[in-house]
Amino acid sequence: MDSEQGAAGVAPSTGEGQASATPAGAAPQTRRPWYRRRGPQVGIGSTLVVAGALAFGLPAAANAGAAAAHRVAQAAAAAGAATAQDAWTDQRTYRGAPGWDGAPTDSGTGTEPEATTPEATAATTDESVGVAIIETVLGYQEAAAAGTGIVLTSDGLILTNNHVIDGSTAIAVTLADTGETYAATVVGTAPSEDVAVLQLEDASGLRAATIDDDAEAVGDAITAVGNAEGGGVLLAADGQITDLESSVTTAASGTTAAETLDGMIEIAADVVSGDSGGPVLDAGGEVIGVTTAASSGSVDTTAYAIPIEDALALADQIIAGTDTAEITIGYPAFLGVQLPAQTTVPGGTTAAAGALIAGVVAGTPAAEAGIGQGDTITAVDGQAVADGQALRDLLAGYAPGEQLTIEWIDASGAAQSATVTLIQGAAD
Repeated sequence: MDSEQGAAGVAPSTGEGQASATPAGAAPQTRRPWYRRRGPQVGIGSTLVVAGALAFGLPAAANAGAAAAHRVAQAAAAAGAATAQDAWTDQRTYRGAPGWDGAPTDSGTGTEPEATTPEATAATTDESVGVAIIETVLGYQEAAAAGTGIVLTSDGLILTNNHVIDGSTAIAVTLADTGETYAATVVGTAPSEDVAVLQLEDASGLRAATIDDDAEAVGDAITAVGNAEGGGVLLAADGQITDLESSVTTAASGTTAAETLDGMIEIAADVVSGDSGGPVLDAGGEVIGVTTAASSGSVDTTAYAIPIEDALALADQIIAGTDTAEITIGYPAFLGVQLPAQTTVPGGTTAAAGALIAGVVAGTPAAEAGIGQGDTITAVDGQAVADGQALRDLLAGYAPGEQLTIEWIDASGAAQSATVTLIQGAAD
């Protein structure tokens, strides 16, 4: 993740994830199709640039989010969750994207052209097999999110997009064909490729999706199936393949880092928020891709999917426990401090060496050690901390349950030190 994103041991900074207005006459917007709405996307040559994650802003989002939190808590409780980050049950207000109220925008240019892409309809029984509805709680952000997943195995391995579960502290997965809900944990992620694998707890006898092993071609008929608008009901969007080698570049926002995805399948289909992580099926009902991004602001929707063979290659490495620069296994360690987005003090000068603390999450190791807002962490296990990024990098080398010694200067200027035990953080 980049220097302004949540990272191992560090909570997301406040004031992130704001939407920017789209100027009149600008190019159509593009967003990742999931429950936390994305901002504008700008075309640059053949590569699309997507803005970062925002909380979904439909009028019913608060109620839907509260219901999602309740289902996540139920699943976590059934699995024996014991910590605050395992099951966040507060009925809170979920963040919305500024300027988005769920209503279409009138451009004032007269009669709008009719879409040629068919509208999504309820998924059939066959289309629902091997598809999972994912609901997450982002406990450290007091938010909720939702998306879709693909059942890989009968014992509950689920393939989805990393951005669907990024920042989650609890996950509930409902199987579309049976209605059964399970608590889920993160097996591992490949953030730069937007792939994640989940494991359902105490699952067996599940019906897995059928994976395609044929070559695709431009013009082939497809169907994208997903948890449209995070509503908990699968919709199926028919369309066709329009390109097999598209690129999408996302801009960092919230807790999700920037990434460029190449070799994407481009489809013309009515894909919407909430469909991320869901399957793109061929005419025979076999999975050819994982829905990842889509356009908005135009009459017809253009969507993008990771080819299933690429996603599975990464999933195999994750399942094997291969921890690389590209792949993270399990959850990061968490100290519980928040860092400011910038370290420049009034007047334009740079703050003193060390990681300035913008806030501390209650109930975390940092809070228990007495670290507070305005303090500056100067060393971790004797290694000097130059700035916030240095702190992130150092903490990334530790696992949950490990102990380390933190040195800091408190707001009064006094030197402090404490030994803390890192806890499990949010998925990243």
